[in-house]
Amino acid sequence: MGQVIVRNLDDAVIASLKAKAKVHGHSLEQELRDVLTQASSLDPSDKAALADRIRAMTPAPLTTDSTDLVRRDRDSR
Repeated sequence: MGQVIVRNLDDAVIASLKAKAKVHGHSLEQELRDVLTQASSLDPSDKAALADRIRAMTPAPLTTDSTDLVRRDRDSR
């Protein structure tokens, strides 16, 4: 499993997370795991945006008919 260090968190944020952890009956570390796990899930619009980015990196398919290419090649000889 990986580790992440988050620097420069506001003290109020840390205090709030500690209070939430206490309410939920677990440690600050477990509360942070739960928050990050929940925040990391992709909703359908996130998935669509990711698919669009991948699609934009994919070259467009050839629109030239291969018959024309073969004919031009033969004619050039």
